[in-house]
Amino acid sequence: MYKRIRNLREDKDLTQQSMADFLGISQTTYSRYENGNLDVPSVVLIKLADFHKVSIDFILDQTDNPKRYR
Repeated sequence: MYKRIRNLREDKDLTQQSMADFLGISQTTYSRYENGNLDVPSVVLIKLADFHKVSIDFILDQTDNPKRYR
């Protein structure tokens, strides 16, 4: 999951700071999410999925299909 969060950010050429600003958290906290040093709260997972337009299952490595369910 953590690598996927990093890859989604890097695919859009975004910085950790810009993602942290979007989420309303510190860059340090966001970095800890990406490195697997801190569990990602469900609220943050939802925001990340919405931002990247992918399913939460994709972020959680439960599927390789990023398409959201509707």
